Amino acid sequence: MIVGIDEIIRSARQNNASDVHLVKGLPPRYRIDGDLKNFGEPLSAEACENYARTIAGDKYEKFAKTGELDLAATFSEIRCRVNIFRQQGFVSTAIRLLADKIPDLEDLGLPPMVKSLPQLNRGIVLVTGEAGSGKSTTLAAILERINHNYDGHIITLEDPIEYVYTPDRCIINQREIGIDTKSYSTGLRSSLREDPNVILIGEMRDLDTIETALTAAETGHLVFTTLHTGSAVDSIDRIVDVFPEGKQKQIRLQLSTTLMAVLSQRLVKRTTGGRVAACELMMVTPAIRNLIREGRTPQIQGGLSTYGAEGSVTMDNWLIGLYKQNVISLETAKAAARDIEYIKKNIGR
Repeated sequence: MIVGIDEIIRSARQNNASDVHLVKGLPPRYRIDGDLKNFGEPLSAEACENYARTIAGDKYEKFAKTGELDLAATFSEIRCRVNIFRQQGFVSTAIRLLADKIPDLEDLGLPPMVKSLPQLNRGIVLVTGEAGSGKSTTLAAILERINHNYDGHIITLEDPIEYVYTPDRCIINQREIGIDTKSYSTGLRSSLREDPNVILIGEMRDLDTIETALTAAETGHLVFTTLHTGSAVDSIDRIVDVFPEGKQKQIRLQLSTTLMAVLSQRLVKRTTGGRVAACELMMVTPAIRNLIREGRTPQIQGGLSTYGAEGSVTMDNWLIGLYKQNVISLETAKAAARDIEYIKKNIGR
């Protein structure tokens, strides 16, 4: 018996799943604590297409023409981010279940200095990590803290809109790429004429968006955005390398004056079940600014642990801390480590 999409999403939530996959010939699969598990009977091609039609609604024709579709939708009062796509001529759907409400910043288990980020009034803050590492949730918690504690205007550019904010002390305008604006770069350029204090860019995908984001930060705005990189240093290099060689010196200079912090995160398994955030936080100091400006970014990683007084923390030291608190196993710490030998050397201290 094929169940409705609402029932599937309710079941996924009850089983603490983060994602649902609907693929022809396979049972619905839920991702629970990072692993995929089967629920129900194998799906026919017709069932997969019917799910896609129900989810997409009047956007299905767009999917039929392009072969993929991103959207956000709510099922049984559970908000989800959805990607519908075609593979081998058949329709598949990947669904990310979002939190019922925007979590409080303190409840995310992030480095203590992350709580200072909503207090910034200008510059760029990067939140980085692989897909499914909790970047969107972290940024939502930061914006919600700003919304409840400061007077200002927040503009978000998202593809699609995930968390929906209720304005409190802030005006909040949420713009969806492809619906409310053509692209990140056009929406971002427009936002600079809309009197914002805070701008959220869902992802810095291209040169034009990165360049405009740097300009926004230089002109006194606070910009939050994401990158799919694994460390603070990788994020700096990724941004600089997008630009032609003749322009990289200027970009390093702009980054050195505008970058305020880089938070890299991934989710790892708890010993008691569930997952916990493993983090690296780089609070940008004058010494780091000099290294960025001079193009000596490899030296930042080596010295990151020395900036602990400013609130910075390396991924490996964070993993060691989680292990010593019995939150994760030694195997998990080593699997997520940047330097396994460093973990082995320091785990007993």
